[in-house]
Amino acid sequence: MYKHILIATDGSEMATHGLNHGLKLAASVGAQVTIVSVTDIWASGALAEAGASTIASYEEAMHQSIKDILSEAAGRAEVEGVQHETVHIPNRYAADAIVETAQKMGADLIVMASHGRRGLRKMLLGSQTNEVLTTSTIPVLVVR
Repeated sequence: MYKHILIATDGSEMATHGLNHGLKLAASVGAQVTIVSVTDIWASGALAEAGASTIASYEEAMHQSIKDILSEAAGRAEVEGVQHETVHIPNRYAADAIVETAQKMGADLIVMASHGRRGLRKMLLGSQTNEVLTTSTIPVLVVR
């Protein structure tokens, strides 16, 4: 049924539920998986006020965090016996990057959690999840 599943994760507990569900689905149907993590664009005002050393510190911490998130996700895929690759997409809005990457890679399903790390907006359906649902032409499986 599915041959290529894109799974989005931000490393949060809820996103890990989505990752695990997507990997189990991929294992059951023999699909390959692309695991994607997206880091947001810094606001231009924040960049102007932060200064070069703060930006460098932030970028280094973000790089290490994404490396850890994708390494853990790859380990989970290996345990499930799923053929996979990991992709980090920096400096993009998550929903746009997820949909574009799924299209570019020929994914036939997007799996993501109902919400991730987004403050008060995450209480119902996360804003990024909602945007993926409304803009994707590829089926989306939302895991709660």
